[in-house]
Amino acid sequence: MPVKVGVLSDTHDILGKDVIDALSGCSYILHAGDVTSERILDRLRPLGRLYLVRGNNDYGRWAEGLHRKLKFQIEGVSFVMVHEQFRLGRDASEADIAIFGHTHTYSCAREKGRIRLNPGSCSEPRYLQPRSIAILTIDGGHVTDIRKIEFPG
Repeated sequence: MPVKVGVLSDTHDILGKDVIDALSGCSYILHAGDVTSERILDRLRPLGRLYLVRGNNDYGRWAEGLHRKLKFQIEGVSFVMVHEQFRLGRDASEADIAIFGHTHTYSCAREKGRIRLNPGSCSEPRYLQPRSIAILTIDGGHVTDIRKIEFPG
């Protein structure tokens, strides 16, 4: 049975209904940091199992326990997630998927059988790019689809 994984970053305390709607049906939600408010987490938690790393703008008591780097598995696929790409280090070459944010710019590259994914920003994109997230489909221990979701405005 295929599993949907929503990937987002850099919400900066803005999470539109269009993004929430796009994430519906995802079993997992991965946030690559710069949430900036626990209020956003309260809106994401009901959607699916939440994995989150601390971004450079995540401050306050709610963010104190967040890790700068997470390594985990979903349905047999290994992940490493950070906010700033430089924090990936060697872990990027050992995980099936390396996720990062910070630049507010979508990118997805396959290198030596590994995937590096930045979902962009679903609130404040840069360089004239649209707001964006990514939806992964995992089936049989493999990523079978990576879909960029763009939002107007």
